[in-house]
Amino acid sequence: MKTVLVTGGTRGLGLAISKRLVNNGYRVIVMGRKCSAECENWIAATENADFELYDLADTAGIHGFSQHITKKYGRLYGLVNNAALGLDGVLATMHESDISRVIRVNVEAPILLTKYLLRPMLINRKGRVINISSIIGSTGFKGLAVYGATKAAMNGFTKSLSREVGKAGITVNSVAPGYMSTDMTEGLQGEKLESIKRRSPLGQLAHVDDVASMVSYLMSDEAKMITGAVMTVDAGSTA
Repeated sequence: MKTVLVTGGTRGLGLAISKRLVNNGYRVIVMGRKCSAECENWIAATENADFELYDLADTAGIHGFSQHITKKYGRLYGLVNNAALGLDGVLATMHESDISRVIRVNVEAPILLTKYLLRPMLINRKGRVINISSIIGSTGFKGLAVYGATKAAMNGFTKSLSREVGKAGITVNSVAPGYMSTDMTEGLQGEKLESIKRRSPLGQLAHVDDVASMVSYLMSDEAKMITGAVMTVDAGSTA
């Protein structure tokens, strides 16, 4: 059975991805700062899911955490870099410490985690790395300049890394969701939400399950010829 680590997998999109992968026959390691009640109940009722506690803000410990994962679960087949901070704030008034934290968690941490968990994939000469990006990485959004910069960075990382590891049978792709019904869009109500829906040719928001389906497809053998790509799942709002 192929083993996949999903960061930020305890709620929202990450939990939807974790559930989809288990349903499709993978063993999933759900990583997060704490295990939500929903995730805890699901893991208790699921044979092929485990929770591992880790805060990606602690970049100094990522090497040791990666060694722990490999020792405990064996060489991973897949890594889904989903965990991210989405702090709102106009750049001119955003505190430097918040800027550093967003860049550390959204860019530095997944790059380091990939560096160390990629090594076992290179030995196996097969694997999948999937980075969860955002349409904001290419469209921009007022108040999310730093967040948008980190997501654009992950798309660049995806493309270059795919060229480094392709000959070893490892694919690297990004999935860029649009606005979805998650904790991060809870504050969007009324006219603001309706205007986002109107921008979509389908007249609605994508659901976390739609994005989870794309991740599951990229993880599968059917997607073995797709690498270095940014797959957008946004109900067509950026068309």
